[in-house]
Formats: sequence, structure tokens, C-alpha cells
Amino acid sequence: MSRGGSELDVPRVRGLFPALSDGFVHADGPGGALVPESVGQAVSQAMRVPIADRGGVFPSSGRAEALVSGARSAVADLVGARAAGVVLGPNMTTLTYGMARVLSRTWRPGDEIVVSRLDHDANVRPWVQRAEEVGVGVRWAEVDIETGELPAWQYDELLSERTQLVAVTAASSAIGTRPDVAGIAARAHQVGALVYVDAAHAVPHLLVDQRELDADFLAVSAYKWGGPHVGAVVADPALLGQLWPDQLAPGTDRVPDRFETGAPPYELYAGVAASVEHLAALCPDTTGPRRARLAVSMAAVGRYEAALQRRLERGLRSLPHVQVLGAAERRTPTVSFTVAGRRPRQVTAQLARRNVCAWDGDAGARELFDAFGVADSGGAVRLGLMHYSTVEEVDHLLQCVADLR
Repeated sequence: MSRGGSELDVPRVRGLFPALSDGFVHADGPGGALVPESVGQAVSQAMRVPIADRGGVFPSSGRAEALVSGARSAVADLVGARAAGVVLGPNMTTLTYGMARVLSRTWRPGDEIVVSRLDHDANVRPWVQRAEEVGVGVRWAEVDIETGELPAWQYDELLSERTQLVAVTAASSAIGTRPDVAGIAARAHQVGALVYVDAAHAVPHLLVDQRELDADFLAVSAYKWGGPHVGAVVADPALLGQLWPDQLAPGTDRVPDRFETGAPPYELYAGVAASVEHLAALCPDTTGPRRARLAVSMAAVGRYEAALQRRLERGLRSLPHVQVLGAAERRTPTVSFTVAGRRPRQVTAQLARRNVCAWDGDAGARELFDAFGVADSGGAVRLGLMHYSTVEEVDHLLQCVADLR
């Protein structure tokens, strides 16, 4: 039986990551999580046995089929979806470009789409570019620059009967804000629009449920939660069945296979399944189906990371030479800030000298950092914690930033 009160054994968790032996504080989680040993072993093992293409009647072909099915089932468990609706691909950005090409085929001049300035560009530019190509209007949901929130009420004015699609993030990889996706989706569905949710940054920090978010499409990338560089877009199989992407003549009409082009990286699919199992096993005494174990593990992750987030943010806000961007009520353990008198690259260079990995720039969220007014001055410094981060590392981060005054 699952135990909802389980807590993370952080020393045990850290022992699962060989990369942590390098002596650095890895505060660049939003750019890609470290990889647990189990994931590397799964990829290595898959490359040590015969694997052929799918569709054959011999064992090595059967292994390929099993690896695809295993990856789809794992992603489905992770986001509360059906394996038959999991489209696999190289990354969230590439898959989103592909979905934009398919979905835009029904758009007509005079139609509209809605994107947000909170989103990573991967959930903005594919839609904006396709809209420009087919003559569709683009409307923007704005961010409250004082709080970093994306108010859901503004969609009442942005949506109309001509709205075809709403693209929105489940969590900002730049400032951590978690908007009311379900509230936005409900408004979009009232006018008949589809909802495309970027959950890449949300999945490592909380239990995501596609149905609760009311997302027609949910996009993720496994490297964000400790897996290999594989992406997925999840949708209802019936919805995917209404869409026809470009494909080769020998391609299949099956869903979701018809959305996947070229030879897949079977060995990386083994790593996808292993990475989801890693998350499900973070509280090792929990038993039951994988989705149930994920619920317990991710609840423990959320509690632990929330405490780290509070400690980090309180410390940063206490420093007179630091300005933290945004202060949303619901956030992942991700924060961006500027330091008076120093460009972000100077700050991260100083941090690197003290064994801290931190990111600088626009974090892929150029629209957001333009709204904050920091894009032209080099963006900001971003720190992102993960379930393997520690209190001691947070304190080291704070001391390093304090010494920059």
C-alpha cells in the first residue's frame, strides 16, 4: 500500500547520481537534470543486446517493440495519460514544431491563436511562425511583472469564437510560476479552442495529470527529470486519430506511430522508462502501481523542494544588491535574479569559480525577460533546485551571491 506521508531520504537519493561526485553545486536543473545511475545502466544494457527495427518476427525486433511500449507506458504513468496517446520524438521543441504544422492545416485567415509571455519560446515561436505563414492572428497573454503571475481572467478578453489554439506553460522554467492551467483550459474549451500545454518544467517537481489540467496536448522532455534526450507529446488517441502528419510512403497509419518519423533511438527509450521508475522509487517503501508510487514520491519531492525554495528565496531577497524577478504564489524551486552593478554572465562566472553551476541569459524565455526589462542587459541569473539538492548547497549559493556585493 502507498504511504502518502513518506519523505525523501536525501543522502540515499544523492547516492543514486554518480555526477554529484564532481564537487559542484548543480543549480542548473531547469536546463537539464543530472542522470541517475539506473538510467545510464538501462541505456547501456539496451545497447549490449541485439535490437532490430520493429515489425519483425524475430527476438531482436521484439525487443525494439518492447522498448517503445515501455517508454510510452512510463510517460503515460508520469502524466496520467494513456500509452496509446504518447508520441515520442527527439525533444519537446521538435515535436511542438511538428504538431504546429499539423494543427495549422485547419487554420484560416481571420482565425486566432493565444500564446503567453510567460512561456519558454519552444511553446511560443512554433505557433507564432505558423500563424504568420497562414495569416492567423496572434494574441498575447501578459505577465504581471510585479508578481510573475499569468492571470487567468485575462483570457476572458483574449478568447473568441475564432480562437483555434491556446498555448500555455504548466510552469515557467525561468521564474517557476505555475499558472492556473485548468482555469485557462476551461475558458479555451468554451470557445472550442485546443489547449497545448508545455509541462517540461513542471514534471520534475510535481505530479502532473493531463486530465486535471484539461490539456488536449501535453508536451514533456525526459532530460528535464533525469532521463535521456527524448521528448513526448501526449494526447487523447482519438484526437490524434483526426490528425494526419506528413510521413513516408512506407509509413503506418497507426496512432501514435504515424507521428514518429525515422528510426527511433531504442536505447534511449530504455532510459526513459528507467528515469520514470527512478522518480517512482524515490520513496522506496511505497508499493503499488507505478502511478500510485509516483504520487507518493512527487508529493515528497514537492514538500522537500518547497522548503529549499523558501530558504533560497528568503536569502536572496534579504540581499540589498539582488533583485528577484517575480513572486508567484505557486512556484517550482526556480528563481531568476539580477545583481546590481554586474552583468549576469559576470555573476555566473564568479559562481563557477566557487563550484556552482548556474545559468545566465534569457533562459529561453525572451518574451518574459523583455517584459521584465532585463533582456537587453544580458537577462538574469537563474538557479534551479532539484530533488537531489541540499540545504547546505542552498546556503553555499546564498553566501556566494552575498559575497558579490
